[in-house]
Amino acid sequence: MTVAKRVPARASADLTRQATLWGLALIVVVGLLWLLGGVLLPFVAGSALAYLLNPLTNRLERLGIPRLVAALVVISLFVMAFVLLILIIAPILGGQLAAFIENIPGYVGRVQTLLADPSRPWLSRFVGEGFTGADKSVGDLLTQGAGWLSAFLRSLWSGGQALLSIFSLVVVTPVVAFYLILDWHRMVTVVDRAVPRQHVSSVREIAREIDAAIAGFVRGQTAVCLLLGSFYAVALSLTGLNFGLLIGLISGLITFIPYVGSMTGLVLALGVAVAQFAPEWTMIVTVLGIFLFGQFVEGNILAPKLVGDSTGLHPVWLMFALFAFGYLFGFVGLLLAVPLAAAIGVIVRFALRQYMESTLYTGEAAD
Repeated sequence: MTVAKRVPARASADLTRQATLWGLALIVVVGLLWLLGGVLLPFVAGSALAYLLNPLTNRLERLGIPRLVAALVVISLFVMAFVLLILIIAPILGGQLAAFIENIPGYVGRVQTLLADPSRPWLSRFVGEGFTGADKSVGDLLTQGAGWLSAFLRSLWSGGQALLSIFSLVVVTPVVAFYLILDWHRMVTVVDRAVPRQHVSSVREIAREIDAAIAGFVRGQTAVCLLLGSFYAVALSLTGLNFGLLIGLISGLITFIPYVGSMTGLVLALGVAVAQFAPEWTMIVTVLGIFLFGQFVEGNILAPKLVGDSTGLHPVWLMFALFAFGYLFGFVGLLLAVPLAAAIGVIVRFALRQYMESTLYTGEAAD
């Protein structure tokens, strides 16, 4: 009887020590992110790049190419493609962005004038009866929105001081990614060996679920963002919309934030279209149709095929993680938000499964 009672007590003590150890490790990691956030950006970006490019390197390695050569080829091709893209698009986007910022006051005034036009009473009824103070209301709203955006950008900037060093971001990131890709399998083996043997099967299961969630969202959503951004940019430019290329690319690139990306692009595009084309409503409806078609394609074709339903990242949870980690850790937090949100979601689901199988839930006596 004495021996039978000692075994559960020893197991409980081991579980308590392991929980304490992992809790302390989590506190140390959060503390390091808080203290070193200003210099972590190239390393976090390099890790994300390595994760994205590692499958391609593995394919080249399976074809018989040494991993050193495969990693070097993949990183070199990525850097050349990125530099070429920047050289082609950056001057155009830079000019459009400067012109767009310069024309914002004129566009806002044009929209206010159209909304307050007494010859269109139906429009006043549509936006509200109390629109006589529209100028003041819209101005206050824009002021508040600009203040919120400025505060958010300042928090990102203060939390990501590595952005001040473009050299470190551009040069260090590919180097970090190269070495991580080169030693990827070795690092996975070292981590696997460090896991307590009695929990190795559970940890491997959790790691596979986390990898599937991150891969399904990051790699799939990256493709969705690029395709939608290209479609919006080309379609809006063909309609003759001012700054169509800029608005389209912005709309596509922030599509990874559920609903926020599409709504931001729609509001910007419709605002510019109203200021530019009104009272010619045909082009305004065309701009609206472009975004509705893009959302239909994303929801029914791109997202199911490229992202899938197995990521386990609820849109509300994802938006909260992006804003929370971005506010706490700046730009580094934005890069870490998706993998950390996926990891937390997988761990919570695993804990719930364990709870549902435990005597705490079933109420049955333990054997």
